[in-house]
Amino acid sequence: MSITILGIESSCDDTSAAVITDGLLRSNVIASQKVHEQFGGVVPELASRAHQQNILPVVSEALRQAGVDKSELNAIAFTRGPGLLGSLLVGTSFAKGMAIGLGIPLVDVNHLHGHVLSHFIRETEEQEVPEFPYLCLLISGGNSQLILVKSPFEMEMLGSTIDDAAGEAFDKCAKVMGLPYPGGPQIDRLAAEGDPLAFRFAKPHILGFDYSFSGLKTSFLYTVRDNLKLDPDFIAKRKADLAASLQKTIIDILLDKLGKVLDEYDIKQVAIGGGVSANSGVRAAVEEFCRRRNLRAWIPKRAFTTDNAAMVAIAGYFKYQKGEYCRLDLPPYSRTTIS
Repeated sequence: MSITILGIESSCDDTSAAVITDGLLRSNVIASQKVHEQFGGVVPELASRAHQQNILPVVSEALRQAGVDKSELNAIAFTRGPGLLGSLLVGTSFAKGMAIGLGIPLVDVNHLHGHVLSHFIRETEEQEVPEFPYLCLLISGGNSQLILVKSPFEMEMLGSTIDDAAGEAFDKCAKVMGLPYPGGPQIDRLAAEGDPLAFRFAKPHILGFDYSFSGLKTSFLYTVRDNLKLDPDFIAKRKADLAASLQKTIIDILLDKLGKVLDEYDIKQVAIGGGVSANSGVRAAVEEFCRRRNLRAWIPKRAFTTDNAAMVAIAGYFKYQKGEYCRLDLPPYSRTTIS
């Protein structure tokens, strides 16, 4: 008997719904919110209001594209956290109401698990997926983590950031340069035109497998500030070189810890996930890193790097098969860890 799951994602500023049948993706609809660009970051109240406007048409469109009637759904999977509480409440309330109305199970998904399991989203029967165990480098605006993935239900966090995440470093440094929000894609575009060795920024010396990016941000800020004193047009003249050097430094930091983990663990497959895994430099560097070490690299399709309901649906699909359902009285949560 086929299993069809509707996934709902509303953890931040993207409203998304997706339909998966027996692990195969049938639709993945995302409504983004442009209203935050003028503020240079996500405004939680505006985000939750936009989710209320978007969620019904997004879910309806996902079902339409999938060619699925709501009566054919076996369960509804939704992001319960972490994320912005106001945004999560919209998705949680909608998912609960729809599950009650249809009389089907509700499956709650940890947003971070969704990113880690995004490599199991299949668009064709022949598409390959990772074998367990594998190492996942989860990099986004809020997280920089090294995770040993033993199964869809067993994940061990080996290292994480002790302060800022890689995505935050991209965005905050882009803001220093006066680039529009979100800054990460702007840095990616400029870096392709610049010299990655033009500037040297501070790299942390943190014990173990943990990350730190606060020192890098400070180093970048001081470099820009000091050079602006000498030349008011410094940023305009060296924008591409600043972006390329910043990107290289972040990649070096990420790969340094990745290498340390692989030196201690016998792992043959490495995956990346999260918003920063869309960065061209990161993707190329991880592929080359794995090629040199004779490892299998799993690089996600860009559509599955940012927040999307397909990853929620596939994570929910695994939980549904195991019979792990969500009680209707459980509230969303803003913070959590991978395990």
